[in-house]
Amino acid sequence: MNATDRTPADLLRSALAADPARPLVTFYDDATGERVELSVATFANWVAKTANLLQGELSVEPGDRVALLLPAHWQTAVWLLACASVGAVADVAGTPGAADVVVSGPESLEAARACSGERVALALRPLGGRFPQPPEGFLDYAVEVPGQGDLFRPYAPVDPEEPALIVAGREFSGAEVVERARADAPGLGLTGPGSRLLSGLPYDTWDGLAAGLYAPLATGSSVVLCRNLEALPEERLTQRVEAERVTATAR
Repeated sequence: MNATDRTPADLLRSALAADPARPLVTFYDDATGERVELSVATFANWVAKTANLLQGELSVEPGDRVALLLPAHWQTAVWLLACASVGAVADVAGTPGAADVVVSGPESLEAARACSGERVALALRPLGGRFPQPPEGFLDYAVEVPGQGDLFRPYAPVDPEEPALIVAGREFSGAEVVERARADAPGLGLTGPGSRLLSGLPYDTWDGLAAGLYAPLATGSSVVLCRNLEALPEERLTQRVEAERVTATAR
């Protein structure tokens, strides 16, 4: 990866330039049987569309706080990188009432209503499907994002020293996210391109975010992100590790 990368969005741009076709995020939900694989190019396209939604439709500016009330999921990873692209602060499991925008999964809609700003709801259905009935007071992400542009250009440059992420009460700048992701990678068994980490950790701690997104992205590696992994029998987990060519695990 490029040693000059200073923000998570920089890491994604470098990954896209290096090998757009390689897998970046493979997602399993072991409660539903869903499996989705996103190449770097496909993931980056979702990020660009989501960043355009944030900047254009939701009028999010650098420094604005976006509360992400979402589980470990491929769409959550997209939102984390979209916030980084705009320069917004991704506040994982943050307080909706203190946020400029809230992004909610189906299980946290009532809590999300405390946000006085824009509210976006994600159905978290297979293949990014819509809500059967859109929640009142929310934009349905699956309805809004397809029509957004495939290329994103921030209105203002993103400052790597400004706050970019809040998780478990700790604030990180964009540069700190990149530096810590790189520092944590060896301990997670990520040695560079070709490494493939299976993570069953939730996204509400730094360790979960590092294993489930940032460290693989920082090292040219990929992640097999598993939600509800406890529902998977041990023998099937062994089969998954073999089938997905996993080289390290974080559980």
